[in-house]
Amino acid sequence: MSETTPTRPRVATDTAAAAAATLTAPAAAAVAAAATPTAPAAATATARRAVLRRRIRWIVAATISYNVVEAVIAIAAGSVASSTALIGFGLDSIVEVLSAAAVAWQFAGRDPEARERTALRVIAVSFFGLALFVTVDAALTLTGLREPEHSTAGIVLAAVSLAVMPFLSLLERRTGTELGSASAVADSKQTLVCSYLSAAVLVGLLLNTLFGWTWADPVAGLVVVVFAVREGLEAWRGDACKQPVAALTGERETDDCDCC
Repeated sequence: MSETTPTRPRVATDTAAAAAATLTAPAAAAVAAAATPTAPAAATATARRAVLRRRIRWIVAATISYNVVEAVIAIAAGSVASSTALIGFGLDSIVEVLSAAAVAWQFAGRDPEARERTALRVIAVSFFGLALFVTVDAALTLTGLREPEHSTAGIVLAAVSLAVMPFLSLLERRTGTELGSASAVADSKQTLVCSYLSAAVLVGLLLNTLFGWTWADPVAGLVVVVFAVREGLEAWRGDACKQPVAALTGERETDDCDCC
């Protein structure tokens, strides 16, 4: 008579396996939930982007308004004093208005990302235009064809701009970096170049007034030219340092930004 193999151990084994599978189901569900963005998180990210876009528009509006006033005063004072440096400073303000207007146009649309490439190209051309003018102006001054004149209004204007423009540049750069907008970051660099030019004009006017050093202004301007050309090339290629918008939703980590 053959022995019958007991089935109880197999039942116990199957029960244990089912229990193990049941125990791992909540863990799998937790992992899946963590990997899928929740609706509140997505809504928060969308609201944050809307706030940043509004902030960009306000910053650009302030930059345009200030630069229009700056251009009028600088060109008028430069014409009265026959100061090439001040006239160039006023023309630089017009270039800055063009750059800021490109960003304003971009963020006026429903899909700013779709307009970013065009805005970057406009900003790049603005950089190149600024570099070209300052180079020609510096060459004319260094060769003695033009000579900077004293202007109290120019000194005051350059000093005020040196205080205002870095603040606007920093605010726009931080906002543009968080939003992931290369054009806003590039425009903030354009504003920073305007700050450097303000410092160059201020130093040049002061040295010319105090010591009669007419060469100081064009030499300082040529330093700005190098920076402007570099930033123009980066804007043209779309290499302005920025974080992707996906960083706001936590979808992926981004590299550290080393913007100046």
